[in-house]
Amino acid sequence: MSDLLTSDNAATVRAQTIVEKLLHTGTVAVDELATLFGVSVATVRRDLMELEQRGWLRRTHGGAVPREPLLYEPFRYDSSFHEQIDRNLSEKRRIGLAAAALIQPGEMISLTAGTTTTQVTRSLRPGANVTVVTNTVNVAMELSHRNDVRVFVTGGFLTGGWFSLVGPATTQALSQFFVDKIFIGVNGIDAQRGLTSLHPEEAAVIQVMVRQAKRRIVVADHTKLGTVATSLICPAAEVHQLITDTGATEDQVAPFRELGIEVLLV
Repeated sequence: MSDLLTSDNAATVRAQTIVEKLLHTGTVAVDELATLFGVSVATVRRDLMELEQRGWLRRTHGGAVPREPLLYEPFRYDSSFHEQIDRNLSEKRRIGLAAAALIQPGEMISLTAGTTTTQVTRSLRPGANVTVVTNTVNVAMELSHRNDVRVFVTGGFLTGGWFSLVGPATTQALSQFFVDKIFIGVNGIDAQRGLTSLHPEEAAVIQVMVRQAKRRIVVADHTKLGTVATSLICPAAEVHQLITDTGATEDQVAPFRELGIEVLLV
């Protein structure tokens, strides 16, 4: 937390709480924070100003919202892009927070492309002290202000809407790393058909990432369960854990538990 604020302990606690509330809800209000902390509105505004200067949020009239990298500016008026971002957003935030809580200081992790893995990226705790390996440009941009996270980005050919890099250069680079955990975003996960993607080149990249990871964790909201896309990533039995939301029914998660996969509902 020392990279957030370097003043007194109370300010440090407030900063931690503000960041966590933003991750949960996507917005905070000055008046509500002042009441929560028992401090003046002016104190909260100073907290928000310092957090903004450090790249953790963007202030708005009466509050703050999460900071988005300039990478997203060209997509400001792209309704399809924002629809993907916003779909099941509350569930994805909870999944991202639960996934990030599994990451230990000093670990090397890998993150695939996707909206849910983007939430994992945003949920990395202050002072995380981790190394992130990714083939996804937006993940790197999300972490560009973090001096507590080292980021390795592969080369490769840039694909369209989700900023991922694919091709032989990508897989060659990824094969050089053995990571502690991988967080996998999917278009579908089915107990019999496995993990699947809509894009064969992306599936080929994730296959290498999965092979190089000690622990394999799927992050997927309940709409992805039982869904089968066009390109196989790997059998479901190769996954150690599935983090999904409480919208998933017992019928949806039971087949994964039967395979020995640990299922976490959040």
